[in-house]
Amino acid sequence: MASEPTLHSVWNDLSRPVVMGILNVTPDSFSDGGAFADADSAVAYADRMVADGAAIIDVGPESTRPGSHSVDPAEQMRRSIPVIRRIRRTHPHIGLSIDTQSAVVARAALEAGADAVNDISALRHDPAMAGVVANQGAVAILMHMQGTPATMQRDPTYTDVTAEVAAFLRERAAVALSAGIAPSQIVVDPGIGFGKTVEHNLELLRRLSEIVDVGFPVLVGVSRKAFIGKTLNLPDPQDRLAGSLAGAVAAVLAGARIIRAHDVRETVQAVRLAAELACR
Repeated sequence: MASEPTLHSVWNDLSRPVVMGILNVTPDSFSDGGAFADADSAVAYADRMVADGAAIIDVGPESTRPGSHSVDPAEQMRRSIPVIRRIRRTHPHIGLSIDTQSAVVARAALEAGADAVNDISALRHDPAMAGVVANQGAVAILMHMQGTPATMQRDPTYTDVTAEVAAFLRERAAVALSAGIAPSQIVVDPGIGFGKTVEHNLELLRRLSEIVDVGFPVLVGVSRKAFIGKTLNLPDPQDRLAGSLAGAVAAVLAGARIIRAHDVRETVQAVRLAAELACR
C-alpha cells in the first residue's frame, strides 16, 4: 500500500468557511472548457487561485456538465497527475482534491499529492472507490446526484428535494464510515445543479440548514451554474458572478463550510464577510 497522504490543515479545521478553487483540466467544461487544458496554464491558474485566497484546489479531469459522458481513466490521469504533482510541490500547505468517479484515477492522484477525492457519485460509480479513499487515508467528498451527468437533467423529480437529498447523504456517509473512512474525513455536498430543476436548486439553498444537520461539513457549488442564468436571464456563464456570490453568501449564512468557485478572489471576499455574520 502506498504511503498515506498528509491531510492538510484545512480539512482538520472547518470551523470557518473556506473557498475551493475550480481547476478544470478538460477541453469541454461548461464555463471554462479548454482554458487550462495544458499543464503550464493549469498550474499558473492554480498559483493565481492560491494567491487570491483559495484554501483548496479541486482538479477536474472529466467534465460533469449536463449531457457529458465519462472519460477514460488513462486520459483523466494524463490530464491531471502532472498538474497535481506540480501544485503540491509549489503549495505544500493547501488542500488538493481530485474530482473523479474512478478509483484508479483517485489512487494515482492521492499518490501524486492530492489529499481528497471529490466523487460526484458519492462512492457509487466505482465499487473500489471507498476502499481506495479509506486505505489512502484521504478525505471523501460525497455529492448527491439524481442520474448521471449524461441523464441528470432529463426530468429530475422529487417529492421533497431537501429531505431526499439529506437522507441520501446520510446513507452514503454511513457507507463511507463502514468502509473505514474516518468521520472527520467526510464532507457532503447537496449537488446543486446535478439532477435538479431551477426550483429544486433554490429550495436546497433555502433549506440548506437541513443538509448541515446531516452532521458533516457541507460543500456547496453554485458558481456560474445554469439555475443562476435561468433565474436572472443570463445565458452566458461568464455573466453570472453576482448571482454566484449571492448563492455563496446564502450558503455560508446557512452553515456551509466549503464554497466551490471559479471566481476565487471575489468569492473569498464575499465568504469572509458572510463568515463574520454567521460564525460569531
